[in-house]
Amino acid sequence: MATPSKVHLTVDDTGIVSFKPQTAEAAAKASELLQENHDKHHIFFNKDGFHNHIVHHLLSLYGLGAPADVIEQRYKENASYQRSPFQLDERVLEDLNNPENFKKYLNKEKYYIDFLTFWQNEFEKKGWENVLNEYVFAGDERADDLLGRFYGGFLHPIIHLGFGIEFHQPAIIAEALAQACCHDNWTGKFLLAVEKDSKSRSSASNKTLPELLDEIRANKKLSTAAQWSDANKIRDGIIARASEEMLSYTSQWIVTPETLEEKTAEMINNSIYFTAAAQHPPKQVKIDFYYMHYVNSSIFYPTFNAQSWLSIENKVRMLQWKGYLDLAMYASRRSPPLLLNEITDYEPVKPEAADWNGIFTRLFEFQDDGHAVKLGRAVRNGELICGKWAKGEGEWMKVKGGMWEKIGNMLIDSVEDSGAHWARSVGFEEAWKEYGDRKGKSQL
Repeated sequence: MATPSKVHLTVDDTGIVSFKPQTAEAAAKASELLQENHDKHHIFFNKDGFHNHIVHHLLSLYGLGAPADVIEQRYKENASYQRSPFQLDERVLEDLNNPENFKKYLNKEKYYIDFLTFWQNEFEKKGWENVLNEYVFAGDERADDLLGRFYGGFLHPIIHLGFGIEFHQPAIIAEALAQACCHDNWTGKFLLAVEKDSKSRSSASNKTLPELLDEIRANKKLSTAAQWSDANKIRDGIIARASEEMLSYTSQWIVTPETLEEKTAEMINNSIYFTAAAQHPPKQVKIDFYYMHYVNSSIFYPTFNAQSWLSIENKVRMLQWKGYLDLAMYASRRSPPLLLNEITDYEPVKPEAADWNGIFTRLFEFQDDGHAVKLGRAVRNGELICGKWAKGEGEWMKVKGGMWEKIGNMLIDSVEDSGAHWARSVGFEEAWKEYGDRKGKSQL
């Protein structure tokens, strides 16, 4: 049985995207390795805050039906560079029980194990659902601060939370909470400001996310606000130089309890659209590394919506915040042109393995830290979720029909191709100097 300190997967804990059924052997191996990661590794593999992706990688593989030997091989490749957490400090652990003292340990990665133990203890006493409602979704200052931290770090904490909930693992939910505590909260402050501004405008807008992307691109002050030299292109570019312009667009995307399900599909479709269509012909097809995280996090919102313990108001709020960040992220990479024909006209490198079976089989064998298989699973989820709305084909549905598998092929072909696996900040001309022509022969 899965507990706040023990990872235990069953053959039924395979998530929301099916490919191949799982085996008891794979369930046991994945549980063993995730437990080892839980017990022995820090949530960051270095002091610069680079995330440990083992949970994301192994659960993506396991959910899609990867065999035990593949799961173990991918684990070994990425466990080699992880580091151990600092030792538990009983004095700190006691201090965390005081709300005023709790604050002074936030945004300090050295206290990861203390936070992890604190959340595990809280889960044991109250249940993880009640703890999340108390500490993250209560709507008070403390909860809003922690919720904001979940949206930091390119959404890694909320991705981690999503995996824990989707696969029914309280120990991984505890890891997610501890990870969020180790992040700063400038993202949350931005989102609260956007939320406040949106409410003050009392807008009756029914604009879709793709419409707003087009308007953002047309606004030259906003679409060029980020500079290549900015350390963080949302914080130091968009917020610092064009916050009013950004607010004017985010306030026009509105989610209500009545539109939650469709707006969830719209968000998923849109994140995949601006990530896949942001190409730079005649350079190699590559996926932007930063945009990719907004697809990889999109898969969890149907799971969040399905939670009976989470209020409809919080489900709406979580989705609204995701939409706000999607718009800001698009702008932060200088709002590149979105070329749908790059998707529709794409010719797979391996037409004999161009369906989802071929795509996932190749992703099982691809050696990285899990970003690629996460992205493939999230794109397939988009196809499944958006299929319900395909007949209406509203203006928000940019990705549809055969485009889903085309994007899957763009993904696996591009990471298997020459050069870096991912583009970095696709809207900046400078970022494309490292990528060659369509055949990868010229490094410009």
